[in-house]
Amino acid sequence: MSHHATGADVLVEGLIGAGVDVVFGVPGDTGIAFYEALYQRRDRIRHVLARDERSAAAMADAYARVTNRLGVVEASSGGGATYLVGGLGEPFAASVPLLVITSDIHRQSRGTGAITEIDQGALFSAVTKYRRTVDSAAALPRILPEAIAAALSGRPGPVSLVLPEDVLAEEAPGAASPPRAELPPARPQAPPKLVTEAAEAFRHARRPAILAGSGVHLSAAWDELRSLAEENGIAVATTIHGKGAFPEDHPLSLGTLGANGASIEDMRPLAEADAVLLVGTRANATDTDGFTAPPRGSAFVAQIDIDPRRAGLNYPDAVALPGDAKAVLRQLRTALASFGRRQMPLGPARPSPALATSSPGAGHLHPAGIVTRLQAAARPDTVVTADAGTPTPWLSAVWQCRTAGRSLLIPRGHGAMGFAIPAAVGAAIAQPGRPVLCLTTDGSFALSCGELETVQRLALPITIVHLSNRSFGWIKMLQHLYQDRHYLGVDFAPVQADLVARGFGLTSMHVETLDELSFALQGAQAEGKPLFIDVAVPAEHELVPPVAPWQRTLLGTGGRPVY
Repeated sequence: MSHHATGADVLVEGLIGAGVDVVFGVPGDTGIAFYEALYQRRDRIRHVLARDERSAAAMADAYARVTNRLGVVEASSGGGATYLVGGLGEPFAASVPLLVITSDIHRQSRGTGAITEIDQGALFSAVTKYRRTVDSAAALPRILPEAIAAALSGRPGPVSLVLPEDVLAEEAPGAASPPRAELPPARPQAPPKLVTEAAEAFRHARRPAILAGSGVHLSAAWDELRSLAEENGIAVATTIHGKGAFPEDHPLSLGTLGANGASIEDMRPLAEADAVLLVGTRANATDTDGFTAPPRGSAFVAQIDIDPRRAGLNYPDAVALPGDAKAVLRQLRTALASFGRRQMPLGPARPSPALATSSPGAGHLHPAGIVTRLQAAARPDTVVTADAGTPTPWLSAVWQCRTAGRSLLIPRGHGAMGFAIPAAVGAAIAQPGRPVLCLTTDGSFALSCGELETVQRLALPITIVHLSNRSFGWIKMLQHLYQDRHYLGVDFAPVQADLVARGFGLTSMHVETLDELSFALQGAQAEGKPLFIDVAVPAEHELVPPVAPWQRTLLGTGGRPVY
């Protein structure tokens, strides 16, 4: 590094040295030195322009989920930083490693009421696991490696680096040597005594089961999970974030379970299990259907989690197995093999959910039919991104992830709207040429439709399917079930989303039959070009999705779920 290097040069060279090849962001006044450093190295690191900082965060989030590498997002001070916060709650809750780079006002301007001045450390405190304001370029060679390591270590998550504009521009005396920005950085094992205790319980269990979450993906522990299940005849369910951790056409698969995408009947095997291994999941109320699957107090529970504070947190009687998922699953396999547990015969594969027979109404297509047709028409290597709300339960219950890996991205960390379209951009950038299928809805479309320009500008192979019910359907269903049908603030005026997409330069269409939908997706994926498809679907209160708490309410056997 030349003695004329700036803080921005040190930062960008450090990112390249860590293996970072793309930065998602939106430029602003205080960050122009950073953009100059990126410009000078544009043959080695790519900048992807988003149209909204929240979207930039979702792009980096999806990039990280698909690659198991560090995602990097950048924004400027003031409005850029405050917008960016809106996109960080999801990766923070979902354990996604991001490096959040924000520029700031000149150090001399602090306390003067300068435009864009805000306490960024306080701003990011609720959505990052580590925060540092870099007050000199000389400190960057120490702080950058520390920040990257913090993002990747333990339970991964976003970390914040705030760089005043004069620090980015000042001369820097050294170079940074950060660690490789890949997961996992280490594979700690669980205490052997606790592993033996858990293995003993599974050795004698008659109805054992595993609930696998995104920690299996973060650890790349797919083979270990499958081997443990097959060698010991243990049925495997996944959370929504864990979908793809275990092949869903496998005889031992229970599919995707939890309160946001499974029927009452689907939940029964996990609810009736006598020994359950939780691996890489928060096991919160949504993942476990209100702590009934597995049930608290009656089933034996062991929990593998990289964060010792989370292992057993929601199941106080659980055997806590702190450690890396791959490492601890190997430990359990070895322990169970030493006991000689008799393998139970494999049962029949869990059938794909049947399409509902009820009619969705004139002019609407059934969401289950849409998902089934999309899967049949899509290339097997398709990555799917989806928004919270209407797409979530139908994809969870109907879409089958048959190959191990994270290929379905749904925001269940916080469940914020507006994720799917920018996430599709991040996924497409992460693995060029791999087709992406994006399912969005009216409410989310309004929050993120500006990124249709990004899709068109970059000519990404993304097919966007807009499921239109002209409402905040999930919230309207809650008002329908629990507020005496007092609908307020949940209905929209009609918007022709396909015409909006056409205005951004995308090829777009409205389809009215499943055959039209299949044909359109096949054509778009064959050509590798972006396409926007609008389709009308019923709202949740008109056609109830596979959400077990709602089904219980309609049967008179349950009330509103507590998250």
